[in-house]
Amino acid sequence: QDGLKQCLAEFRQQLAWVERLDVTLGPVADPVSQNASTSDAVDPENDFQREMSFYRQAQAAVLDALPRLRKLQVPTRRPDDYFAEMAKSDQQMQKIRQKLKSKQEAMERSEKAKQLRAMRKYGKKVQVEVLQRRQKEKKNMLNAVKKYQKGLSDKLDFLDEEPTSSEGNKKGNASQRTKKGPNAKRRYKNQKFGFGGKKKGSKWNTKESFNDVSSFQSKVAHNKGPGKGGRGGKGGKKALNKRPGKRARQKMKNRAR
Repeated sequence: QDGLKQCLAEFRQQLAWVERLDVTLGPVADPVSQNASTSDAVDPENDFQREMSFYRQAQAAVLDALPRLRKLQVPTRRPDDYFAEMAKSDQQMQKIRQKLKSKQEAMERSEKAKQLRAMRKYGKKVQVEVLQRRQKEKKNMLNAVKKYQKGLSDKLDFLDEEPTSSEGNKKGNASQRTKKGPNAKRRYKNQKFGFGGKKKGSKWNTKESFNDVSSFQSKVAHNKGPGKGGRGGKGGKKALNKRPGKRARQKMKNRAR
């Protein structure tokens, strides 16, 4: 009891108000209801009403204390050159900056990895489409070749098809590759090897070629041309292009040495 009485006596010291700065007032009047809300009207379980009561009570204290401070010529505004030290130290703020920077970099890496995955997925999709298109073109060409070999079709349009996009990019633009008909290499191979089909017995005589004697020349066939030996020749002279005998060739070699 003695200690409580001593504390009470200290509280009752008659000091100037500027030394105490204590303001005890009720909440300011509610602008909606124009009534000062009492403590009984505030539901302590309602967070919104409780916080608004604290706010209006602080507002009432400010409205009462500011005129009294100005009357006592106590400055209430912060000067322009006022410097207030932060509650957190520079080391703590540096840690916060590093943490924010690392978090931002992690977000950028995650976004970049997401973009790479999307691009890789799109690339795989394009690759699958290209492979499917190539397989389809190959299948169509094989079917056309089989039809031509079996005699079901006489068109050779499949030989003049343009190359695929992947092969075309290596050779040039599509406008430069567009030509009428096959190129020189293709024409040479077609002339040399033909277009497939049966090769064996292609040079055999047929009945029509056997009976056709329009191009037959007896003089050439039986070596009876002018200046040639034989029974139909003149004077029986030897042909100029006849190969010399073995002994004559040996003498020619000895002379050359």
